[in-house]
Amino acid sequence: MTARLLLLRTAYGDLVELLHEVAAAGEEWSPTACRGWTVLDLGFHLLGDTRRALVGLNTPAPGPADHDAVTYWRGWRPPGPGDDEALRRTRAVASTAIASADLASAYAESTAAVLVTAARVPAGQLVRTQDRVMEVDHVLSTLVVEAAVHHLDLVAHLDRPGPGAGPLAEVRRVLQGLLGGPLPARWDDVTAARRGTGREPLDEADLRQLGAAAEAFPLFG
Repeated sequence: MTARLLLLRTAYGDLVELLHEVAAAGEEWSPTACRGWTVLDLGFHLLGDTRRALVGLNTPAPGPADHDAVTYWRGWRPPGPGDDEALRRTRAVASTAIASADLASAYAESTAAVLVTAARVPAGQLVRTQDRVMEVDHVLSTLVVEAAVHHLDLVAHLDRPGPGAGPLAEVRRVLQGLLGGPLPARWDDVTAARRGTGREPLDEADLRQLGAAAEAFPLFG
């Protein structure tokens, strides 16, 4: 089992536990760090990401690879005004299509299927995901990053644990790859994830330390 598959197992396991706890506590309508989305909405989005994983891992592609675990994120920016309709559609579907407990169960089943599939595909095999050709191990990194960042979003207004240290370290590694250098050492990995993706603004000390590199933020969103 590769290191990134182990990270994905951790990230998925933590999210499954969180979604079950949220459903049991009736917290599915709590707000998240994703503008306009509740916990149920974001959980539905995460369920959709498991479909991306299953399709990608089962779609072999001819080479060469055109993206890796870092460059995959260059095209993803924070939602703009024109994206409001897509956000509303997710809200409408999530609120009517599935109950919170059912969502937690569906996510547990889907993530388990992703992990089994990923373990059967060689880490270096090329696959296609979202019109990108990537090695499987790099796809797994994108899944870890997606899960960890959205785990932080889910607990932004809840008194519940965030993602584990391993997945957060992978987020930091990707953010530093996008920046082309180290993030401020005084940032812990949670701060790095939030500020690197635009969920928290840079403060004056950040701007002084980063200098011209601050213009690159958010590095993805």
